[in-house]
Amino acid sequence: MSLRVLPASARLVLVELDDLAQTLGLLASLQASPIDGVGEIVPGARTLLVEFDPLRIGRERLAAALAARPREAVEARGGAVVELPVHYDGEDLADVAALLGTTPEDVVRRHTGTDWFVAFTGFAPGFAYLSGGDELLRRVPRRNSPRTRIPPGAVAVAGGFSGVYPKASPGGWQLLGQTPVPMWDLDRDPPALLQPGQRVRFVDAGARPVAVPVSAAPVLADASHSPPVDGVQAAGLRIVQPGLQALLQDAGRPGQAGQGVSASGAMDRGALRAANRLVGNVIDTACIEVAQGGFVLQSRGDTVVAVTGAIGPLTLRAPDGRQWPVPRHAPLALGDGDRLLLGEPEAGVRSYIALRGGIARASVMGSLAFDTLAQVGPAPLVADDWLPAHADTARGLRAVGDAEAPRDDLPRAGALVTLDIQLGPRTDWFTPEAVALLAAQEWTVTPQSNRVGLRIQGAEPLTRAVTAELPSEGTALGAIQVPASGQPVLFLADHPLTGGYPVIGCIAPWHLDLAGQIPVGARIRFHVVAGFTPIEFRD
Repeated sequence: MSLRVLPASARLVLVELDDLAQTLGLLASLQASPIDGVGEIVPGARTLLVEFDPLRIGRERLAAALAARPREAVEARGGAVVELPVHYDGEDLADVAALLGTTPEDVVRRHTGTDWFVAFTGFAPGFAYLSGGDELLRRVPRRNSPRTRIPPGAVAVAGGFSGVYPKASPGGWQLLGQTPVPMWDLDRDPPALLQPGQRVRFVDAGARPVAVPVSAAPVLADASHSPPVDGVQAAGLRIVQPGLQALLQDAGRPGQAGQGVSASGAMDRGALRAANRLVGNVIDTACIEVAQGGFVLQSRGDTVVAVTGAIGPLTLRAPDGRQWPVPRHAPLALGDGDRLLLGEPEAGVRSYIALRGGIARASVMGSLAFDTLAQVGPAPLVADDWLPAHADTARGLRAVGDAEAPRDDLPRAGALVTLDIQLGPRTDWFTPEAVALLAAQEWTVTPQSNRVGLRIQGAEPLTRAVTAELPSEGTALGAIQVPASGQPVLFLADHPLTGGYPVIGCIAPWHLDLAGQIPVGARIRFHVVAGFTPIEFRD
């Protein structure tokens, strides 16, 4: 048996084993007897993405401890049976049949003819990687380039697995059909329908009815479109115009990887903390994250706010129509009826608005962050949403802070941005020329970029030395994933927990906030600060 420990980021390693059985065996050992300094673990088809605290255990000592652990072949074949009806009319059904040299009818027969087994969860909440199934279907590869949107309930195969997409999301698997059964429901305990150890049996549901109701997991949204009317007006903020995108974001929900839920949270954590510091909040209190401009809010009662992040015009409009510019990165006292208008950024992309006392909204899985990929958290803000401040405004509050200088490195459209990166974990899947090209050429941010990741385009694509299908494995915040097209995707706050394309490197932690502020049209150059240094063991 072999074990490789590959660098994945400053605080993550990817542990590669021989097969799924050994992977599940090592995972069971780590769950039964944790290693001090090890945090979350994200299992993959033959890997574990392991978080560690470098101050408590170094990478070399962690590698030795992992190599000493038992990893006997363990793969569950019992558990309850979950039947899923499927309308087999997927976009890729005919292509999969042609690829395998058979017919669409035979693909359906093979997909429904044997049980599948929930090996592990990842990618998105409620997404289960199903192993087993028909041997021929395990040969189906991923698409050369992932789709930007796959509908909820889509049933797919790729890389030796089958699965069901719980939500509309990007994805590179081959689509066979669709099920109306919801995979993820926050009103269910546990929210994920499929749990490790269960068996899954797909059932041919025949032709699709005229309208198939595909249930979507409910998003907890407790915004009221009118403020309280108990006789005493609560202080808070009313959304007049949400602009392109306005979300509640905080430090996210780390520690939920076991349920397939990524941390999400603010794209620019430094800006979030600065906004809260200015109004005297605990620094990770939820703020409004505004993409671009065109955002307008109105104060109800007397409030104190601060706007940080992107650089751009900020205007205060009084109830009588008078208006004047006000500074960002400074506390602002708003009176009843005052409006605050955020113009288009001159540099950066995202602004953060903190409300003194914090926003009194119900959390979802311990956070107010909205994950745009997983669709978990309070819904995106719309016009007339009401955000009350906590009634107990003295709770945890500090003195309002002094004005601060904004960061001076926020990029403008067309600007050249340098991002430090660490190579790994799959650098050796690329040719030496591709590794050199990663840092040698400039990459342009395309309009397909969002909170999931920056899609970047270079004059020359990155070529791979290993062209085999990569089994699904955990991905890190800041990972530079390279699909078959050779044009990378830089994973940001709402990235999937697992992916099926090799990651050539990862953004250094000190440049993650900067990456979250890079606008479409800007150019990126990568600067390698740590090389690819795997640690290998063989029994």
